[in-house]
Amino acid sequence: MRRSEVLAEESIVCLQRALTHLREIWELIGIPEEQRLQRTEVVKKHIKDLLDRMIAEEESLRERLLKSISICQKELSTLCSELQVTPYQEEKEITVLQLEKDLRTQVELMRKQKKERKQELKLLQEQDQELCEILCLPLYDVESSSVPTLEELNRFRQRVATLKETKESRHEQFVSIKRQIILCMEELEHTPDTSFEKDVVCEDESAFCLSLENIATLQKLLQQLEIKKSKNEAECEGLRAQIRELWDRLQIPEEEREPVASIMTGSKAKVRNALQLEVDRLEELKMQNIKQVIETIRVELARFWDQCFYSQEQRQAFAPYYSEDYTENLLHLHDAEIVRLRNHYEVHKELFEGVQKWEESWKLFLEFERKASDPSRFTNRGGNLLKEEKERAKLQKTLPKLEEELKARIEKWEQEQSMAFVVNGQKFMEYVTEQWELHRLEKERAKQERQLKNKKQTETEMLYGSAPRTPCKRPGMTPNKPGKMNTTTMSSATPNSSIRPVFGTMYHSPVSRPPPGSKAVATSMCSGKKTPRAAQLRANKENMELNGSILSGGYSGSTPLQHNCSIKSVASTYSEFSRELSKASRADATSRILNSTNIQS
Repeated sequence: MRRSEVLAEESIVCLQRALTHLREIWELIGIPEEQRLQRTEVVKKHIKDLLDRMIAEEESLRERLLKSISICQKELSTLCSELQVTPYQEEKEITVLQLEKDLRTQVELMRKQKKERKQELKLLQEQDQELCEILCLPLYDVESSSVPTLEELNRFRQRVATLKETKESRHEQFVSIKRQIILCMEELEHTPDTSFEKDVVCEDESAFCLSLENIATLQKLLQQLEIKKSKNEAECEGLRAQIRELWDRLQIPEEEREPVASIMTGSKAKVRNALQLEVDRLEELKMQNIKQVIETIRVELARFWDQCFYSQEQRQAFAPYYSEDYTENLLHLHDAEIVRLRNHYEVHKELFEGVQKWEESWKLFLEFERKASDPSRFTNRGGNLLKEEKERAKLQKTLPKLEEELKARIEKWEQEQSMAFVVNGQKFMEYVTEQWELHRLEKERAKQERQLKNKKQTETEMLYGSAPRTPCKRPGMTPNKPGKMNTTTMSSATPNSSIRPVFGTMYHSPVSRPPPGSKAVATSMCSGKKTPRAAQLRANKENMELNGSILSGGYSGSTPLQHNCSIKSVASTYSEFSRELSKASRADATSRILNSTNIQS
C-alpha cells in the first residue's frame, strides 16, 4: 500500500476520533440533540469545504500541467521544424508531471540552440558585410529572420574564412604594388594628380577598397609608370651611349669626362636633362671637329667591315668613305652607315662569330700542316711535339663538325631571310670549299717541288757522287789543321780508295770521267754514331734522327776528285723513313754501276 493511502486512512481515523470526542463533550455538557445536529452539520460543512478547496486546487494543477504539456508539445514541434532536427519522441507510460517536466526541459534546450544559431548568424553577417564592403562583393544571401541550419552555418563560416583569405591576399598584393608605385613615382619625380593615385598613395591602407577592379587598375597604373621608367632609362642609356661614342670620336681626355661621371647613372628627370645638355655640347663640338669625327667613324666602319667579312666590292660600294669633302652631309651619311652596319652585325652576330671561329680554326689547321712538313720539329724538347699532335688531332675532328653546324645554321637563315649569306663576296660554303681546294693544290705543288728536288739530287749524285751536308764528328776526333789530312778518315777508307782531305777543297767537274783501270769503291764514313737502327732505338719518343753513311766515289788521277754524301732523312712516319733509305741505296747502287761501266769502257 502506498503511503498516501495509509495517510488517507489515518485521516479518516482522525476525523472519526474527532467526531467521537465532540459527541462525548456534547454529552457531558448536555447539549441537546438539535444543537448537536447543527454543530455536526457545521463540522461536516467545514470539512467538506476544505476538501472541495483542496480538490479544486489539485484539479487546477492537473489542468495547468496538461496545458503546459500541450504548449510545450506545440513549441517543441515548432522548434524542431525551425532547427530542422528530428521531432522529439515522448516516453510512454509516464506521469503527467514527468511528461511536462521532460517537455519543458527539451523546449529550453531547443530555445538555447535557436538563440546560439541566431547569434552566430548575426556575427557572421556582420563579418560578411565588413569583408564585402572592403572587397566590393555582394552580401551572402541568407534570411536573418529564420533559424539557420547547421549546414547553412557551416557554409557561411567557410565563405567568411574564404573572404578573410582573399582580403589578406589582396592586401598583400596592394601593399606590394603600392610600394612599387611609390618607388616609380619617386624615380620619375611624379606627383599623384588623379583621385585614384591620391587614394593609393596618400590614404590609409585599410580604407582602400580591395576589389578586383581596383587591383587591376593598380596593376595598370604600375605598368604605365614602369613603361615611363623604362622609356626614361632607355632614353638615358641611349644618351649615355651617344655621349661615350662622341667622347671616343672626339677623343675627349679622361680629365674632361670625370665631371660628367655623376650623371652616368640613374634615370631621373634632372639626370636626363643633364645628359641631354652634354649631348648637345658634344654635338656642337663634333660639328666643329667634323673631319676628325668622320675619320674616327671610318676606322669603326673598317672594323665592322672586317667583322662582317665584307668584300672589296662591298666596301667600295659606300662611296662617301673615299670622299674628302668633310661636310655635315658627309657626316650624316657616315652616321647612317655605321648604324646600319652595327644593326646588321647584331642581327647576324651568331653567324659572324661562327665564321670567325672557323677562320681561326682554319688558320690553326694550316699552321699545324706547315709544322708537320717542317723537319726541324723533331728537334724540339719538353713534350711540345706530343702536345701539338694532340691539338692537331682534336682540330681535325672539330673543324668538319663546325663546318656542318655553320652550314645548317646558314641554310636555315637563308630560308628565313630569303637571301644568301655572303662572306667576302661569296657564299660561305663556296668559300670553305675554295679554301680546302687551295690547300689541296698547295700540298700538290709542295709535293711536286719535293719530287723534282729529289730527282735533281739523285741525278747529281749519280753523276758526281754525294758530299756530306754537315761536318762529321766522332768522339776522340780533333779538328783538322789546314794542310794536314785526317788520319781517321784515311784509316776508315778501303785500300782501293784515294786519300783525300775531309775538309779540303771540293772540285766539281760535270764532264770528268774516271781513267781506265781504276775501280769505283763506295766508302762509308760514320759520324761517330752506331747504325741507323741503333740510333733510332736510342732516340726519344718525340725526336727521330738518322745519320746515314757517307757515300763517296773516286779514282786515282792527277787531280783528286772528292764527293762525300750524307743522308739525313727526317720523316714523320716509318714508311717515309724507309722510302728515303731505299732512295739512298738505289742512288748508291746506280753510282757503282755507272763507275763500273766507265771503267770497262
